[in-house]
Amino acid sequence: MRLSVLDLVPVRTDQTTSDALAASTQLAQTADRLGYTRYWVAEHHNMPSVAATSPPVLIAHLAAHTSQIRVGSGGVMLPNHAPLAVAEQFALLEAAHPGRIDLGIGRAPGSDPVTSIMLRGFKGNAERDDIEKFPQYLDDVAALMSTNGVRVTLPRDLMREEYILKATPAATSEPRLWLLGSSMYSAHLAAAKGLPYVFAHHFSGQGTAEALAIYRSEFKPSDLTSEPVTFLTVNAVVAETHDEATALLLPNLQMMARLRTGQPLLPLDLVEDAEAKRMTPQEQAIVDAGLRRAVVGDPTEAAEQVRALAEEFGVDEVMVHPVASARRGTDPAASPARVKTLELLAKELF
Repeated sequence: MRLSVLDLVPVRTDQTTSDALAASTQLAQTADRLGYTRYWVAEHHNMPSVAATSPPVLIAHLAAHTSQIRVGSGGVMLPNHAPLAVAEQFALLEAAHPGRIDLGIGRAPGSDPVTSIMLRGFKGNAERDDIEKFPQYLDDVAALMSTNGVRVTLPRDLMREEYILKATPAATSEPRLWLLGSSMYSAHLAAAKGLPYVFAHHFSGQGTAEALAIYRSEFKPSDLTSEPVTFLTVNAVVAETHDEATALLLPNLQMMARLRTGQPLLPLDLVEDAEAKRMTPQEQAIVDAGLRRAVVGDPTEAAEQVRALAEEFGVDEVMVHPVASARRGTDPAASPARVKTLELLAKELF
């Protein structure tokens, strides 16, 4: 089985942004050393608990501090960006780190409506238009990153009627393009475009089987992918004991409960602070649901859960999202419980 890593670069209450980045750099190096397949970073905006705002910047940093693991986006939220800008960024990353760059693309804004408007520069109905044009934007990014570029037809009154546009002047390889999703829309689109597909099982835990079945049954081979290629993501915390793993997971579950009940988002609590908080029945229900769908426990338990997920959904790769917090007194520039999660899983599954 192949294991990979998803990282939102979480920011704990005891951390600065610099601390969080240092901890994630150490985590990526751990994944690289242990033989994980890929390390992806997300795109979220204006969230006190998430430092992953710019995937290409993070990827450049992490790829430079690792040697073998594939590094990519999980994902770039394409409606926030011009397709040419995304193509140029990732084609340049591929030129710097040939054969190691993944471009995972999503359709969600990765933030609240106000921040989304600011990202787009107050362009009226830009968000709706960009979402409607999302399938075409996917094609544009793929074509622009290709070694041949794309031929653009221009109006006749210009000097040239055709113009060759490339993301880089002399590309010799291309980033691997993936479509990310958490809905049936993304499954249909990935199948129609013949793209590799990743389902965000870690986000809701619902609809995974249906989405993957749609993708596999409707898949049309393309120049990018000849047959269905897919895996899923899952939240994970592994510790020496089940109780310790559950305690380390609690701050993340409470943060998700705040998000889904419309409360202000805050940095990720330390374990002791999370254990001292009282939750409403609604919050407790969200925490309990998140606990049931996460990989959590001692090494043997966690490995069995990962194997069961892979068997249930018919995948040979699982991307774990290590969401452990830390206890008071932990070095702010480190995330030992997240590192331990990767180490213990690798020992059991590799």
